[in-house]
Amino acid sequence: MDLPGNSMTRTLSDEDIVLKIVNGEKSLYENLMRRFNERLYRISISIINDDKEAEDIMQTTYLNAYRQLSSFKHQSSFSTWLIRILINESLLHKKRKLKLEKTLMDNNYNDHHSETPLDNLMNKELKAILEKAVLGLPEKYRIVFVMREVQGMSTNETMEALELGESNVKIRLNRAKEMLRTELNSYWRSGQVLEFNLVRCDVIVNYVMSRIYGIE
Repeated sequence: MDLPGNSMTRTLSDEDIVLKIVNGEKSLYENLMRRFNERLYRISISIINDDKEAEDIMQTTYLNAYRQLSSFKHQSSFSTWLIRILINESLLHKKRKLKLEKTLMDNNYNDHHSETPLDNLMNKELKAILEKAVLGLPEKYRIVFVMREVQGMSTNETMEALELGESNVKIRLNRAKEMLRTELNSYWRSGQVLEFNLVRCDVIVNYVMSRIYGIE
């Protein structure tokens, strides 16, 4: 996600931008962050499973990477190098968190952490997506799906209620599942799951850049 209108920067490789930053063009670091924000977010949250903590880890990763830019040896791609730093930070954070949780348990504290903020967010979003997909099914498939999968009715009960034969119930249920699978896959392919939007991107970039300009 490069800065708008900066066509010259968009044509530069990550490694070229790194060299320019090392030579004093600090502002270009923003371009690198916008290129990698979404990728780093998804990787970190897959390890941490906490929305806010993943963002904190990203900020730490970018700051640590900036401080080490001059030691980047170009033996691997910049993206690989940056992701390794992120993974190390994420695993370190997870290790600290597990140690803290163990200490609390050893001291007879109750752990009330049943759902992370991401769990709540994803549960709500996925529920809304699934409900919308179900409501979008043609009626004859929708009613069979709801009766069998949502209400938990047996095949015989569904047959009797709808006055359908067994094969018809099974065919309609399978067809409904195929339609839903296609619909839900479209959300996955479009990147709407674990989306890292522009607002999140700006928060990370603004924080890290303010810290970078304070680094001597």
